[in-house]
Amino acid sequence: MAAMVLKLLFCTLLMIKTVAQTTSFIFNGFHGANLSLNNAASITSGGLLRLTDTGKQETGHAFFPNPIIFDRPPSRSISSFATKFVFAIVPEYPLLGGAGFAFAISPSKALPNAMQNQYLGLLNTTTEDKPSNHIFAVEFDTILTQEFNDIDDNHVGIDINSLRSNESHTAGYYNASSTNGFTNLSLISGELMQAWIDYDGLKKQINVTLAPTTVPKPERPLLSSIIDLSNIISGETMYAGFSAATGPMASYHYILGWSLALNGEAQDIDLSRLPAIPRNSPKKTPIALLIGISVSAFIALVSIVAIIVVVIRRRLKYAELLEDWELEYGPTRYSYRDLFKATKGFRESELLGAGGFGRVYRGVLPASETVIAVKRVSHESRQGMREFVSEIASIGRLRHRHLVQLLGYCRRKRELLLVYECMPNGSLDRHLFDVSRPSLDWEQRLRIVKGVASALLYLHEEWEQVVIHRDVKASNVLLDERMEGRLGDFGLARLYDHGTDPQTTHVVGTLGYLAPELARTGKAAKATDVYAFGAFVLEVACGVRSSAMEEFSLVDWVIEHWRRGVISEAGDPRLGGEYCVGEMEVVLKIGLMCSHGSATARPGMRQVVRFLDGDAALPDISPDYMEVGVSLWDGFEGFDHLFFTYDASSLSLLSEPSVTESVLSGGR
Repeated sequence: MAAMVLKLLFCTLLMIKTVAQTTSFIFNGFHGANLSLNNAASITSGGLLRLTDTGKQETGHAFFPNPIIFDRPPSRSISSFATKFVFAIVPEYPLLGGAGFAFAISPSKALPNAMQNQYLGLLNTTTEDKPSNHIFAVEFDTILTQEFNDIDDNHVGIDINSLRSNESHTAGYYNASSTNGFTNLSLISGELMQAWIDYDGLKKQINVTLAPTTVPKPERPLLSSIIDLSNIISGETMYAGFSAATGPMASYHYILGWSLALNGEAQDIDLSRLPAIPRNSPKKTPIALLIGISVSAFIALVSIVAIIVVVIRRRLKYAELLEDWELEYGPTRYSYRDLFKATKGFRESELLGAGGFGRVYRGVLPASETVIAVKRVSHESRQGMREFVSEIASIGRLRHRHLVQLLGYCRRKRELLLVYECMPNGSLDRHLFDVSRPSLDWEQRLRIVKGVASALLYLHEEWEQVVIHRDVKASNVLLDERMEGRLGDFGLARLYDHGTDPQTTHVVGTLGYLAPELARTGKAAKATDVYAFGAFVLEVACGVRSSAMEEFSLVDWVIEHWRRGVISEAGDPRLGGEYCVGEMEVVLKIGLMCSHGSATARPGMRQVVRFLDGDAALPDISPDYMEVGVSLWDGFEGFDHLFFTYDASSLSLLSEPSVTESVLSGGR
C-alpha cells in the first residue's frame, strides 16, 4: 500500500514538474534549441529558426516539444497566457510573398496532412472549419484568398479551427505620432517585426499587437476580440509553435526569438542577442577545369573543344526563353530541366491526353514529390503565344476551389509549358460518355454542375476583373480526388475591366457550345459563357453530347419532353431513374434557359447559382419561352421592370398578346 502511495506521489510530482517546465520559456535565438521540427523547418547554423526556404508548395512546422497545460482545474477554464516573438519574412522575389505563417496552439506537433499555400500548413480541404480540430492560430498572411474572405494580401488574423479568420486587420500598428494614428507595415519587407499575443482567461479577451523592433509595444493592439478558448485548447496534449507554407511563390519565414508564459507576462526578448538574417542567398558558380601543364597543346585543344560541345548540347537540351513581359511572373516559372525530369523526358507512358492547346503529361517534381500535370504546346497547335500569355495573366492569380490552379510555367524555344495541380480522375467527358466506365450517380453530377456554376460566377463577378472563359465544356472540367468538378483550360480566356465591353472579335470555342450571337458579332461576353454552360448542363443531365444528336438538337429534344410534361425523362438512362425528379427538372430547365437563342433572355451566373442552391425559385415559364426573346432577368429578384427584346423570327409570334401572356405565365 505504501509503495502505491509513493508511486502516485512520484507521478504527481513528475506531472507538476513537467507543467512547471512548460509554463514559461524564452529563446533569444535558437542555438541548441530543443524544438520539434518537421518538413521544411530547420535551425540554421546562425541560430535562426527557418520555417520555409525557397521551395515551392511546401510546409514547415516548429513546436515546443513538451505539452502545455492550459486548463485551470477544477473549473477547467483556460489560463491566461502571453507570447512574444520576433520574425521576418524575406520573399525570394521582391514584393511577391509566399503564403505566410501562423503562431498556433494545436493538439498535434506534426499537423499531419496539412496543405501548403493558403492553408499555411495548418489544415486541408477536409479539415477546414471542423470543430474537432481544436486549433487556435494567429495568421500573418501574405496572399489574398477569396475562399477564406481575406481582406487583402498583407494582414493579420485570429483563426479558430479555420483559415477563415474570426477577425483580421491589415498589418501595421497604432502610433500616436502618425497623422492618422495608424502606420502600415509590409509583412514581406524583410524587416524585423515583433508580435505580442495576450489572452486574458477571465475576460476571455485576445489581443494581438504588431510593431517593428525599433518601436516599443504600442498601447493599442492591432486586433482585440472576445473569444472563449475553453472549448478550443483545453486538454493535456496542447502544443504551441509555428506553421508556415509556400505556394507558387516562396519566402523565407524566419523566427529569431520567442518567449511564452502562463498566468503572467512573457519575458522580453533581448534584441541585441538575436541572430542576423542573411540578406543574400549564395549563388552557385561554375568550377573551372584545370588542364595539366604536362598535357600537350594538341590534346588540350581537343579536350577543350570536346567540353564546349558537351556544354552547348546540354544547354540546348534545356535552353529556355525569357522576355521582358515575363518578369512579373518570375516566381511561378519552372525550369525546363525540372519539368523534363518530372515527366521522365515527356515519355509517352506519362501522357494523360491531347487537345487543341497541346499534349498533357503527368509528372512528379523530384524535390517536393508534388504530382503535377504539364501541358506542352505542340508545334502543330492551332493556338499560340497570345492564348498562353492570357492564361498566365489570368489563372496565375485566380484562386477558387472549383478552378484548376495554375502552379507555374516554362518557355523553351517555340514550346510553351503550363504546370497545373494534377486532377487524378481526369476529365468529366470520359466519365459521362465512355460506356466502359462506371456511370456517375446523380448526386455527383449535381455537385459538379454546382461547382462549375460557382466557378463561373467567380470569374464573371467576384474577381477583380471579369474573366470570359470562352471554352466551357465537359472535356475542360476535371475531377479531383473527391470527384468534384474543377474548371480548367483557360487558353482561350480573355480579361476586360468591369463595366467595359470585351475587345475581342475572333470567334473561338467549340461547336455545340458557341452562342448564336458569336456568328454575328464575334464578341465573347458573359452571356456566351452562360450559353456554353447551358449546353454543358444538358450534357451532364442527359448523358449525351450536344454534337451527337443527328436529326435534332439536344435542346429541342429536352423541350419536346417538357411539352409532353415528362421533362425529367430526358435524364441519362444510365442513372436508372435513381435521381430526385424535382432536382432533375430544375437542372434541365436551367440548361434550357442558359441555352436560349437570345443573349438577353439568358440568366446571369449569380441567378443560376441561386436556382441551384434553392435560394430562389425558377420563374414560371412554359416551353414557348424558348421560342421568343423575352428577358425576365431585369425584373428578377427586386428589379423595377421587365425588359423585352425580340428576335426577328419572333415578331409575328409576339404580336399576339395571348401568346406573350402564355409564355410568362407558364401556360401551354
